[in-house]
Amino acid sequence: MIEFDNVSKSFWTGTQRKVILDRASFRVELGNSLGILAPNGTGKTTIINMMAGLEKPDEGEIRRTSRVSFPLGFMGGVIPKLSARENSRFIAGMYGIDPDYLEAFTRWLADIGEYYEMPVGTYSAGMRGRFCFALLLALDFDIYLIDEGMPAATDAAFNRKAGTILRERLDGATVIIVSHQAETLEKFCRSAAVLKHGQLHMFDTLEEAKELYDYETQG
Repeated sequence: MIEFDNVSKSFWTGTQRKVILDRASFRVELGNSLGILAPNGTGKTTIINMMAGLEKPDEGEIRRTSRVSFPLGFMGGVIPKLSARENSRFIAGMYGIDPDYLEAFTRWLADIGEYYEMPVGTYSAGMRGRFCFALLLALDFDIYLIDEGMPAATDAAFNRKAGTILRERLDGATVIIVSHQAETLEKFCRSAAVLKHGQLHMFDTLEEAKELYDYETQG
């Protein structure tokens, strides 16, 4: 479960205060995957990062009683001066899993050849994305966080291989995905929410959420 209790978050843009959440309270239970609809620039990535524990609220409390992933495509968890092998073994220690397994899995899935032994900071964006995606899929989570704005690997062969594994992971997990397009949510979620004026308006069905979202964005 992830629960937001009276959570507020805002940023000063230099000219005005941009409110992301304003005393928002909601809960995502295991087994009830949730899609969040919000226009670009309204704080979708910030909310996902708060769910992952990468950003803290200004006020309120965020509770997690399940294993929550870092956001799909997130690249901030690796250390640039370390190689993929060194990063894999370091992260294995953080999560308490077999470092040999994590190294072997990421080496196989990322498939970046000799670069696996080189500092991650020397990688192209595509190679780094493949390695970070491999790390995510190697770890077992109850809730997977997906931000449509995160960079994704573009190599077709990698996407086929990783996509198969991702579908297997998501079959038995809960997904929270943020997007500005309802079509993106249809693949993952039955229930949905709309981010509006700092509040998440929760709906039992995606169709209900789409009605409010379309009215707000097109009205």
